[in-house]
Amino acid sequence: MSASRTERLLNLLIALLNTKYGLRRSELREKVYHDTTSSDVAFGRMFERDKGELRHFGFDVETVTDKGWGSDDPATTRYRIGKESNRLPDVSLTPEECTVLILAAQLWEHAALGSAAVDAVRKLQAAGGLLDAELPSGVQPRIRPAGQAFEDLVAAIHAQHPVSFRYAAGSTGTEQDRLVEPWGLGSRFGQWYLVGHDRARGDKRFFRLSRLTSAVTVLEKETFAPPAGFNVRAELAGLAELPVQTAVVDVEHGRLLGLRKRAVPQPGSAGGNGPQENVTQENVGAAAGTDRLMVPFRDAETLGEELASYGPRARVVSPPDLAAAVRRRLAAAAEFAARPVPDVAFPAAGRAVRPRSRTSEDQLKRMLQLVPFLVHNQGLHISEVAARFGITRKELEDDLRILICSGLPEGYPDDLLDIQWDDDHVFITQALDLTRPVRFTVDEACALLTGLETLNGLPELAEGGALESVTLKLLAAAGEEGLKAAALSGPEVAPGNSAILETARTAIRSGAQLHLAYFSPQRDAVSERDVDPLRLYSLDNTWYLEAYCHSALGLRNFRLDRIEALAPNGRPAAGTARPVDGFPVKLFTPNDDDTLVVVELAPRGTGLADDYYAERTAALPGGGMLAEIRFGSTDWLPMLVAQHGGMMRILQPGGLADASREWLAAALAQY
Repeated sequence: MSASRTERLLNLLIALLNTKYGLRRSELREKVYHDTTSSDVAFGRMFERDKGELRHFGFDVETVTDKGWGSDDPATTRYRIGKESNRLPDVSLTPEECTVLILAAQLWEHAALGSAAVDAVRKLQAAGGLLDAELPSGVQPRIRPAGQAFEDLVAAIHAQHPVSFRYAAGSTGTEQDRLVEPWGLGSRFGQWYLVGHDRARGDKRFFRLSRLTSAVTVLEKETFAPPAGFNVRAELAGLAELPVQTAVVDVEHGRLLGLRKRAVPQPGSAGGNGPQENVTQENVGAAAGTDRLMVPFRDAETLGEELASYGPRARVVSPPDLAAAVRRRLAAAAEFAARPVPDVAFPAAGRAVRPRSRTSEDQLKRMLQLVPFLVHNQGLHISEVAARFGITRKELEDDLRILICSGLPEGYPDDLLDIQWDDDHVFITQALDLTRPVRFTVDEACALLTGLETLNGLPELAEGGALESVTLKLLAAAGEEGLKAAALSGPEVAPGNSAILETARTAIRSGAQLHLAYFSPQRDAVSERDVDPLRLYSLDNTWYLEAYCHSALGLRNFRLDRIEALAPNGRPAAGTARPVDGFPVKLFTPNDDDTLVVVELAPRGTGLADDYYAERTAALPGGGMLAEIRFGSTDWLPMLVAQHGGMMRILQPGGLADASREWLAAALAQY
C-alpha cells in the first residue's frame, strides 16, 4: 500500500464507523476517495480491495440494501461498520493473570508469531485490561525460531491455502514434491510437524519440518476447508514415539565423552559406571585405536546429525539406516564445500540486523492500535510512546501527522482526529470512535492461546489457577478466531532435570554462589567452575543458566542438561554482574580478538546467521547468504559444518576451509 492509500483506508474506516444508515458507493467515491478520473469498473475494483483490507484488520463491512432492491445495485446499496461487532471485548485481568499472559506472549518473542503476540498485548494494554506485572524470578521460556517454512505454513493454515514443497523421506532420504492442504502445525518429540491432507496420496500425512528440502510455496489462488473440530495437539498425541534401538558405533579412543556417557554395556559384559567402561569387553571388530559403543536411540535422523558432527572420530557400524543418515549428511556437506567459491563482498560494516519490513499496511495497523493506546495513556512522552511501539520518533510523528489529517468526510475541524504533542507529551482529545482496539486477528489469538497452552508444562505456572482462568477469559474475548488456535501447538518447555533448575532458581533468589561441573562438547571435557547465577531461560525445552563465571571472568551460558553437578559453595554471589539486556541472551559472547570467519549459507541455512550473531551479511543469487561471524575457538567449526549437512561451508580463512574439507573427506572415507 502507498502512503496515500493508508490515509484513504483510514478515512474510509472512520466514515463507515460513523454512519448510522450507511453510505452509498457514489458518496464514498466523492467524499472519501475524491475520485473523478477512473471508470466505474476501476473504482469498483479499488473499493472491493479496500473492503478486503479492512476485513483483514478485523472490521466487517456491512451491506445495507433499500427495501425492494437487489444487493448488487450500487445506487441502492449502502455500507457501514458496526461500532461494537468489531471491537475487542473488555477483558479484566488480575495481576497474577497478567504475569502469566505476558510470559505466554514473550514465548514467541523471536519466533514466527512474535509480532502477533506483541500486537495482541498492545490491544489489551490499549483497552486498559493489562496491568504492569512483575515476572517471576529466573523463568524466561522462549520458543526457538523454526525458520521461514514455519512462518509460511502458519500463514497458509490461517488463510486456508494449499502449499507445495520438496520433502525427504525419513527412511531413504529420497526427495519428492508434495502438494498438501495444511491443517495444523505442532511440536512433538522435540520436532515440528505439519499435519495435512496429501493430495497425491489422498490421505492425512505428517511431515517433519526438518525434512523439507525447499522453500514452501503457498498457492494463494486455491483454498480448502480443514476437517471440522481439527485439533493438532490431539492429532500429534496419537503419533507413536519411535521404538528404542541400539546403535553400534566405533569411537576414537579417549574421545567423545558425551556419547560415552549415554552408551550402555553390551549384554554379557561386566558393565560399569564410568564412560570408559561402557564399551564391549573385547572390542570385537573395532579398528585399532577405537572403542565399540552401544548407544540407545529412537530417531536415526537426530542421532545421525550428532554423529555426522563427530566426523572421522566416530563410525556407525549398525543399523544401516543410521549409517545412511550420517553418510547423506556428510556427502551433502562435502558436495557444498566443493562448489565454486563466490565473490566475497559485504556492504558497509555493521551488525547484521535483519531489516523489519515497514510497509504502509504495518503503518495502518499500528495507527489503529495507537489511537486507543493514547486515549488510555494521556500525556506520555513521545519518546516513550515510540519505544512502546518499537519505532523511531520520526516514524511516530509521521503516523501522528496522518492521523490529525484524518476524519469524517468533508467534516469540520472538530470532525478530525485531534492529537497534540507540542511539548513532546502526547494528548488526544478527539478519537472518532477509535477509542477501543479492534478484536484479535487469528494470528494474535493463536499467539496468546498457544503460548498459554505451552506454559502448562511449567508446574510453577500451572498451579494456582491463573493460567486456566486467563485462558478462559481470552477464549471468550477472541470468539471465533480463538477456536482456530487449535491448529497450532507449541513445544514442551519443561526442563529435563527439574532438580538442577530448582537449585539454580533458589540460588538466584537468595543470591548464593554455585559450584558446577560442566561438560563442553566442543572441548570434549568436563570443567569445574564457581559462578554467580543471574537468570534462567529456555529455547523450547533446552534450558540455560546465565551466570558470571569466576574462571572465565565474564558472563557465560550453561546448558542445564550439560551440568553434571550443581550445588551452593557456601559463598554469596558477588552481586556486581548483571544479565545482558534483552532476549534472547547470546549463547556465547564474541570478542574483538576472536577469529573472523566468512561462511556461505545455503537458502535453508540462512537462519544460522542470526543464531551465531553474524556481524555482516550479504545476499547471494538463489537465496543463499554470505555471513561474517566471530568465533573464539575455531577447532570445532568442521564439526559445525558436518552437522548441518550442506547448509554451511567455510570460505575464509583459507586454512580453516581446507581443514573442514579434509575433515569431511576423512569422515566419508569410513563409509
